[in-house]
This record gives sequence, C-alpha cells and structure tokens, in this order.
Amino acid sequence: QVQLVESGGGLVQAGGSLRLSCAVSGHAFSKWAMAWFRQAPGKEREFVAGISWSGGSIQYADSVKGRFFITRDNVKNTADLQMKSLKPEDTAAYYCAADGISWYTGNLKDRQLGYWGHGTQVTVSS
Repeated sequence: QVQLVESGGGLVQAGGSLRLSCAVSGHAFSKWAMAWFRQAPGKEREFVAGISWSGGSIQYADSVKGRFFITRDNVKNTADLQMKSLKPEDTAAYYCAADGISWYTGNLKDRQLGYWGHGTQVTVSS
C-alpha cells in the first residue's frame, strides 16, 4: 500500500524559509512523477510544483517561481519542497502527491494524480 507523509510545516515570518518533505512508501517511487499542491482556507487547491520521475523535468506555478524549489531522492523515496522568501499569501495546507503511473513526464498541473498525503500546514505571518 502506498502512503505519503508530509513533514516540515510550521509558522514562519514573512521572508523566512521552510523545507517540506514527503516520504513515500512503496517500491515504485522512482518511477513516478511527484508534485506539491496547496490549499488556503476558502480557496481551491492549486498546483505549486512538480518533478518528473528522473528529476529531469520540473514545473512551478508562476506564483512561486524563483522562491520554491522541488527536489527528489529516489534512494530515500522522498520529494522535498524548499520554500524561500515566504509571503503571507503562501499560507496554506501543503499536500504532496504521487502520479501512480510509471514514467510520465508531461504536465502535472492538471493531471489526476493517484496518491495523496494528508497535508502539512504552513503559516506565514506578516
């Protein structure tokens, strides 16, 4: 059974940094694209960043480009999101997701991803 567990959320002042990590159980992690999404209260869930199975293709939402960086470790089965220069509007619950289909390298923003974590809260104070 595949499980995704996010960690690293918390409270940070504007301008600060946080690093989120997503640990994925199961042997197929290295074959799957991974992505991070977020959902703020009263808003729809939105795509934040995605990375292909090899790490060779990376995508970011315009709102986080140059501030957030997604990486993956196919030995440790983790996908991290380094967040810098955080803004109050980055406040949200952050979720990681795994594709579930091997070798996909296309757009992740609108893709139906197969597995989701329960989320970790990020709060940025002004």
